[in-house]
Amino acid sequence: MRSGGEVNLPWYYRWITVRLIERGESMPNNVNILIIDDEVDVGNFFRRLLRNSGYQVSVVLSGKEAREQINTRSFHVAVVDLKLPDANGLELLQEIKTIQPNCEVIIMTGYSTTKTAVKAIQSGAFDYIEKPFDNITEVESLIHKALEFGKKVLGDNSSQPEWLETAVKIGFEVGNTPGMLRLVSMADKIARKNINVLIHGETGTGKEVLARFVHAASNRVEQPFIAVNCGALPESLLESELFGHEKGSFTGASSQRKGIFELANKGTLFLDEVGEASLPIQVKLLRVLETGEFMRVGGEKPIKTDVRVIAATNVDLEKAVQEKTFREDLFYRLDVVRLEIPPLRERRDDIPILVKHFLQKFNNKYGDKVPQVSVDAMDLLSKYSWPGNIRELSNTIDHAMAICDGQTILPMHLSDKITSQTSKPLKQGDAAAGVSNITMHGFNNHKIAEIETHLKKILAELDNLEGIDPLEWEELRPVLQGLMSKVQNLLGLEDCKPDYPLNLQEVEAITISKALNYCEGNISMAAKALGIGRNTLYRKIKDYRVSV
Repeated sequence: MRSGGEVNLPWYYRWITVRLIERGESMPNNVNILIIDDEVDVGNFFRRLLRNSGYQVSVVLSGKEAREQINTRSFHVAVVDLKLPDANGLELLQEIKTIQPNCEVIIMTGYSTTKTAVKAIQSGAFDYIEKPFDNITEVESLIHKALEFGKKVLGDNSSQPEWLETAVKIGFEVGNTPGMLRLVSMADKIARKNINVLIHGETGTGKEVLARFVHAASNRVEQPFIAVNCGALPESLLESELFGHEKGSFTGASSQRKGIFELANKGTLFLDEVGEASLPIQVKLLRVLETGEFMRVGGEKPIKTDVRVIAATNVDLEKAVQEKTFREDLFYRLDVVRLEIPPLRERRDDIPILVKHFLQKFNNKYGDKVPQVSVDAMDLLSKYSWPGNIRELSNTIDHAMAICDGQTILPMHLSDKITSQTSKPLKQGDAAAGVSNITMHGFNNHKIAEIETHLKKILAELDNLEGIDPLEWEELRPVLQGLMSKVQNLLGLEDCKPDYPLNLQEVEAITISKALNYCEGNISMAAKALGIGRNTLYRKIKDYRVSV
């Protein structure tokens, strides 16, 4: 590769080197950077790039030389090739982070090893970059960010993460739990890579919000973000929705219609509940991902599209592949990067933060002043299991604000499924005997009995009052009678129904339960009766914990 003492660089390295010499920029020279790559040309490229910027650069060609360097010298950044003749890049990453934990590692990879590079990030790498390096600005920017990140680790940890502004802009409340912070940092790093993403999480965990964050942090942010729920549409309608159709291609197709893949060109397409897509639809999705081409329903000419696909599911796609209900080749096309959203029950410390977020979000609906949440109500919210996750929490706060007349949300404003979680069931004999060690809404039975006595006195006194405005009395008496009824229900161990409608999940759970009872537990018959697919019904039974 050498001739007359000169390095015969490939054209893109020579071109960048010329630009470096023309720029002649300099940086502080107290930064040590280690380059680990068996290609001499790559090492020379980095040496010229970084020394010209004022960094101290060490270049090694093997894993053995790399180990000698990291055991004898201190480095701020290491740029490591994934494939070396005598070492694995992931193993070197772990060794570097063990010996020099404050050294940030950037992985170099080819396109075919992108998934492995993503795993490297999950193992502690700062980021990865694909070869060849045809963008000098990107390379320099990445190294600079790694250095800045290392300074924050060593010094001030109170500074806000880079992605915070993007999250705030789209209304994404991340919280403070380590798992969510790592997840969003990972999402932010891969956002600018042109690779597909698979988001996995239970129903209601915020998969679409995370997908919107990836889009907002990507280079496609100025282009469309379009979402489609693959489980909400029948196969024929979903195909038309995704790929469009030509005029006259089927009954009712009175005009040509562009599909989402066409409308989202240059942007991001979010395929929610992709596990619900039928096998024929999966075949068509695979073709688009492999070739970047599709045809409208009834069309004859392929249409090109440049779409970044983010898919989401709450089902185990690997299990679905084994059961032959999801194509293996499509799974691997989608599962380039996987982001796992933890359920809300695993991030309870974030519940007060999310409650505050939803109070502010819904404030315009109910008034100018954001209400407070009492200590008892917040305690109940923090202890609840949240099977519906963040969506259920959002609905709960919305309903509580709707029925709260004052400026403080109390336990009485929460649904029974939340307030009754700390209550232990009593036998009827125990109730008759006046057992008082059970708490409901923060009161024991003796306290409730006192409240009942006072309410009776109030009602009796109001009946005897003279001179009270009849209209005021007509408004006041039902309120007091309602309170009496609730207290009596508590003492009688009867269900105390809320004054507001059930949310959509509760209605669905009741409807599914009735359908299953009517069909004597036959899933297929119940699914037909409800007008949904069997897979969808199975998922809802699991999500809502409906007894079959």
